[in-house]
Amino acid sequence: MNILSVAQASLRIATPLVLASAGETVTERAGVIDVGIEGLMLAGACASFLVALATGSAILALLAAIVAGVALSLVFAALVLLVRADQVVTGLGLNLLSFGICGTAYGLAVGARGTEARLHELPTFLGQEPFAWGALLLALAVRWFLLRSTWGVAIRAAGDAPLAAEAAGISVRRVRVLAILAGGTLAAIAGADLALAHAQTFSEDMTGGRGFMALSLVLFGRWSPSRVVLAAIFFGAAEAMEHAVQAEGARWLASKKELVLALPYILTLVALALRRRGRDDAPGALGVPLERRS
Repeated sequence: MNILSVAQASLRIATPLVLASAGETVTERAGVIDVGIEGLMLAGACASFLVALATGSAILALLAAIVAGVALSLVFAALVLLVRADQVVTGLGLNLLSFGICGTAYGLAVGARGTEARLHELPTFLGQEPFAWGALLLALAVRWFLLRSTWGVAIRAAGDAPLAAEAAGISVRRVRVLAILAGGTLAAIAGADLALAHAQTFSEDMTGGRGFMALSLVLFGRWSPSRVVLAAIFFGAAEAMEHAVQAEGARWLASKKELVLALPYILTLVALALRRRGRDDAPGALGVPLERRS
């Protein structure tokens, strides 16, 4: 088993999780739970693939993914902040909406070619595709933004004590809208990574539950940007180990294939169960609708 290959694969597999979970951390620190992250990733994957297929430009494909993520995030923000709809139900509805739109758009654009439509592989730099290094830089930026910037203070105030934040002159609604857009953008970029760097194609099930994994990683990381990113890399390492073990072709795996495939999920559940106990670091107003000012 080549340790360097496993390490490279760990970062590559973790990249969409790092992006999606970092974005969800920003959203939840502002007090909003976006369960629609799976749909946002799928929209980013579909939009980037179709634009890359039509133009051959990875830059335009990435911009298309961002536009798709922002558009769906605006719908989500309008429903949960203006209409005051339930955040979890709205997020699940967003997943269904994205699934329907992406399936229809892909069918109309690709037609009978189906899975024959493929993209060229992205160039690599130091053994990794550009999204991997970009994800690490974005993760560092998110940490600095949340913990060191003025906007980060406003986001944390909006998530912990929105009424006090409003009294201090912070527009909680505006802060939450921007946090939702930031989270949606990073989730859509994560989807673009899946389409452009991993699969070089698109399918309606290509996210494989990674959006829901990102939600659990935010919980596991206790809403700390650093811990959330480390948790994402841990999951990527677990999946890379699973692939490496499978590649070894050991005899005992012949009857234990399902166990090996489940290894990343088993390790994640164990880590969640054994995570350090202590005070609850969840934002104080997480999932609580903003009260209207009289």
